[in-house]
Amino acid sequence: MAATFKEIVEKAKNAGPKRRLAVPAPKKSDIDLISCAAGEGLIIPLLIGEGKTMEALAKKSPLASLEYEIVEVGAADGAILKAVSLAREGRADIVMQGGVDQKSFMNSVLEAKTGLLKSRVASYASVFQLRKRDKLILATDTFVNNFPGIAEKQLILENALGLAGVLEIEEPRVAALAAIEQVNPSIPSTLDAAILSKMSERKQFGKAVVEGPLDMDCALSEAAAARKGLKSAVTGNADIYLVPEIETGYQLVQALVFFGGMKTAGIILGTAVPAIPILPFVANEDRIVELALAVLLSGIGGNHG
Repeated sequence: MAATFKEIVEKAKNAGPKRRLAVPAPKKSDIDLISCAAGEGLIIPLLIGEGKTMEALAKKSPLASLEYEIVEVGAADGAILKAVSLAREGRADIVMQGGVDQKSFMNSVLEAKTGLLKSRVASYASVFQLRKRDKLILATDTFVNNFPGIAEKQLILENALGLAGVLEIEEPRVAALAAIEQVNPSIPSTLDAAILSKMSERKQFGKAVVEGPLDMDCALSEAAAARKGLKSAVTGNADIYLVPEIETGYQLVQALVFFGGMKTAGIILGTAVPAIPILPFVANEDRIVELALAVLLSGIGGNHG
């Protein structure tokens, strides 16, 4: 089981053949990253854009002595469409945002007919490395879905469980978060969490144990849960934190990173191939972990979701 970011990268190095990474209109910072990843034997870059510009970027970087391919696209706004097309055709194993704007990237990846959406719901999972012990935790959905209902939350959870499986978390413990730890019909997130918990009891999520509703202190502290009369294998030792909606999730990640000093990396799940957006809370040095996650996901026949 991978317990640190370093172990994720090492695991990806041993995952088999290099994956083909489609990068539309890459910038210098992207070239630096993919040069490192290519040098580690993780990926073969497919640089998508104007040929002379791509060649100039590659030759000024360590990529010059490594294997790469240039895919000629004249118009900048066509680069992401080409990247998605290559993935749909099986010619790319991973798609990264590169130099295109985030809205164009997300719209192209998640477009229902011509994009990469594999299941009815794509989601984003943030992976954190704990500071005081070797353990990885996941939080989801922290970027894609605004106000998911119970049907969407089931799929978001299943997406995250697929990633947990890739990280060899064999019996993941899931904290279904809500504002309070009691079921309250006036608070929909508590009802959703309770339903997911009951589904878990009936083994609808395999070996995963889902507990909810849990407020944050009960999720984080077994002692706090005991004071409130809760006893569960999840409290104080969760592997996955399922947030009620995007505002909670996005701010949770920002708080953990910017206030808590934690390291994070993330990836879009539920797509035909792994997709990697550029988000402000992921440090440049941790973006290679995102590529490693994508390599691991693509190595099991696509991005499960």
